[in-house]
Amino acid sequence: MHSYSFPPIANKNAKILILGTMPGKKSLELQEYYGYKYNVFWKILFNLLNSDFSEDYNTKKKLLIDNHIALWDSLQFCFRKGSADADIKDEIPNDFKTFFKDYPTVKHVYFNGTAAMNYYKKYVRYGKSLSFYQLPSTSPANARMSFEEKLNKWRVIIDN
Repeated sequence: MHSYSFPPIANKNAKILILGTMPGKKSLELQEYYGYKYNVFWKILFNLLNSDFSEDYNTKKKLLIDNHIALWDSLQFCFRKGSADADIKDEIPNDFKTFFKDYPTVKHVYFNGTAAMNYYKKYVRYGKSLSFYQLPSTSPANARMSFEEKLNKWRVIIDN
């Protein structure tokens, strides 16, 4: 199946960029980042930012914007059956040179899982003044860590 990433959620005040790999099947169906209800991404962000959880996608996007967080994916396009990052083939990266030119206030990049970081490192040579952090994937496929363990690792976002 052909998969295309979404445009970034970002504004000119973004200081943090969180990168996933590529939207999964359910996210593509819903046209929402982290739309699969068992992915704890939004639960973690609402918790870290001391906000009441909401299922409303506009509320989720506003949470990011209000907290100077941009959200995007390492990849713009790929072929993939299902949602597993291991099944990605013929990938094309997103245009980070333009992104960082358009959002020059971004200083920290956080990767939601190993695959997001690996694809970024494979294709992107830009980012000399940025700091990079690999975080545990919020996907239910990452079952080796509890929600609390993931939440504690993700605290680095608010500690920087």
